[in-house]
Amino acid sequence: MKSNKLQIYNTLKREKEIFEPINAPHVGMYVCGPTVYGDAHLGHARPAISFDLVFRYLQYLDYKVRYVRNITDVGHLVNDGDDGDDKIAKKARLEQLEPMEIVQYYTNRYHDNMKQLNTISPSIEPSASGHIIEQQAMIDQIMENGFAYEVDGSVYFDVEKYNKKHNYGKLSGRIIEDLYSNTRSLDGQKDKKNSFDFSLWKKAKPEHIMRWPSKWSDGFPGWHLECSVMSTKYLGQQFDIHGGGMDLLFPHHECEIAQSTAANGQESVKYWMHNNMITINGKKMGKSLGNFITLDELFLGDHKLLEQAYSPMVIRFFILLSHYRKPLDFSNEALQAAEKGMLRLFHGFARLDKIKVAQKSTVNVGEIKQKSFAALDDDFNTPILFAHLFDGVRMINSVYAGDESLSATDLQELKTFYSEIIFDILGLVEEDTQKNDDEVLGKVVDLMLTMRMEAKANKDFALSDKIRNELSAIGFEIKDKKDGFEWKLR
Repeated sequence: MKSNKLQIYNTLKREKEIFEPINAPHVGMYVCGPTVYGDAHLGHARPAISFDLVFRYLQYLDYKVRYVRNITDVGHLVNDGDDGDDKIAKKARLEQLEPMEIVQYYTNRYHDNMKQLNTISPSIEPSASGHIIEQQAMIDQIMENGFAYEVDGSVYFDVEKYNKKHNYGKLSGRIIEDLYSNTRSLDGQKDKKNSFDFSLWKKAKPEHIMRWPSKWSDGFPGWHLECSVMSTKYLGQQFDIHGGGMDLLFPHHECEIAQSTAANGQESVKYWMHNNMITINGKKMGKSLGNFITLDELFLGDHKLLEQAYSPMVIRFFILLSHYRKPLDFSNEALQAAEKGMLRLFHGFARLDKIKVAQKSTVNVGEIKQKSFAALDDDFNTPILFAHLFDGVRMINSVYAGDESLSATDLQELKTFYSEIIFDILGLVEEDTQKNDDEVLGKVVDLMLTMRMEAKANKDFALSDKIRNELSAIGFEIKDKKDGFEWKLR
């Protein structure tokens, strides 16, 4: 391994631990993926990019990583509980499509967005609907071990009974006494022994579209069950890392611990990792607040809160600027600052090719490298990493200006270091400058032709003709229309 100092903050223990894989050099990592019933948004980008960084760095350290990220396509109800419509089934009724058409359409769009953000595809991407048999088998095991009960075709996890032998709430810090008072008044809980018990299998109502046969009823699995099943199926009954957003910590991940322990007699996960939330101008992102922004809207600049379009790499850079466990506030100003910072980093790296080598170095390349990797080893501390990288850029600029010097050996070492950090670990990709130049050119031509229309309206025909003639001489074909103009470059 290139480092044995990597520390990961374990949400379960609420402290950093030296990373020691169960079966080194192999690492098993499971991350909760999206429920595919709508376009991917800014909130989907953060876990995807945060755990892509983890995946990339572990591979850089020569670990053999099996990265599993699930697709939720059944069982996730609109209120995140045990009653109400399935999110995908509801969307299917609105769109008058089959539920799996909705799943396929939005899964494809999610993959397109993830590719734009340059996230590496997971090793395995299983879906909940593809593992119904395995989910039923885990329910059988939980019932056999005495931690579940059936009521009228539905099966529920007995939290109170589980808590007598284990600790329900150890991940989130909740205690069962508080759950009694906080969940008693919820609707739709009449079948349960306690209102905080959660469904493992739910009997489908007549109008429920997505259903499968079982020994208990025609129904569907509970939302929490899929991750317990798919993580242990592909990574074993004990694996290294389980990741996801902070919003999943309770009840989803808490229920996962309970299910896996109740079925297998032991906890499955060694390190729990949670990325924090994204807010927009200090407020939680939500459709009802009008500040819900999809990734496509960000890339196109097509939203009332956006002043311009932002490329996928700007979004990636913006997310990596903040530590994954810290809240991240979105604003136009923050994205514009990220865009400038990213270009500054790329320009610094490009200048390495223009530096003239010297007999000896007057700067310390090894110190920049040591500090940068120490930041990554400290729970993937990307803000500190970027601080050191920009210190390096200042050093590069100083060498380029002739105030400092680099030997040929140190120059090559610095090039290799920056290339590995920027492209291999951070996963950034240099922007298509030609595309950006074409967009700017188009805006300039549109502006000049708009000025020409205004000149004609003001009967300033000399200026109008001059603009047209000059553009034509450069190579533009211009066509006047009743409602404006058209142009193209010959």
